[in-house]
Amino acid sequence: MAMTQYYGTGRRKTSVARVFLRPGSGTITVNKRPVEASFPTETLRLVIRQPLVVTETGERFDVLATTTGGGVAGQAGALRLGIARALLEFDEELRGNLRKNGLLTRDPRAKERKKYGMAGARKRFQFSKR
Repeated sequence: MAMTQYYGTGRRKTSVARVFLRPGSGTITVNKRPVEASFPTETLRLVIRQPLVVTETGERFDVLATTTGGGVAGQAGALRLGIARALLEFDEELRGNLRKNGLLTRDPRAKERKKYGMAGARKRFQFSKR
């Protein structure tokens, strides 16, 4: 018996999330743990559920995800994008609603690299005339 599932990849900063949507009751599992264990604050959990709330599909799918890299906020953003992309795979009609709420845009902001001759990406070493 083939199981129906929809896949989406999300990235944010250095975090990557692989998301699988399966028909179910609305449980979210991240790295084989409930979402409450992986993401301590309610704000991050709201970010993760945003695509499901906007498309009103929260009770129709179970979300199984694996996340790697970055911190909890980056992983939450990656999960949000992954869920939105998986929902598109389920139904292309949701694109307008997801796009209007900014859920299909990959956030390009990332840490700027340190340059040689400088203390950080932009900070200089202390200047002295002598």
